[in-house]
Amino acid sequence: MVEATRVEGPGRGRTVGELIATVSEQFSRLVRDELQLAQVQLAEKGKRLGAGAGLLGAAGLVAFYAGGVLLAAAVLGLATVLPAWLSALIVGVVLLIIAGIAAMLGKNRIDASKQFNANPQEGFKDDLDAVKKGIQQ
Repeated sequence: MVEATRVEGPGRGRTVGELIATVSEQFSRLVRDELQLAQVQLAEKGKRLGAGAGLLGAAGLVAFYAGGVLLAAAVLGLATVLPAWLSALIVGVVLLIIAGIAAMLGKNRIDASKQFNANPQEGFKDDLDAVKKGIQQ
């Protein structure tokens, strides 16, 4: 049978078991408090990210409308030297050419991505073989 040993300290003597129980209780309280702090910090970060994403969305929408205004300005600018219908037609054709080029580039990128064959099983096999070799040596 093990006897409880009294540890003298300031104020009163406590057994080693009492000290271990106190340390265990304080440690678990510390872990809970740290988890709560991390949760509060993540919530705050989420709020800030949400606000930033909202502002970026608003900026994108305003930029979209600004593009429309600039296209109208291009049509009106050309209309000073050409008939208005011809100015609008020229700007529209240029926009369709740009859209066609972007579509072809996008299709080429998609086709190129289909050729890339990701195979994570091979990487796991290589890692497993390396671990096996390390254990055997």
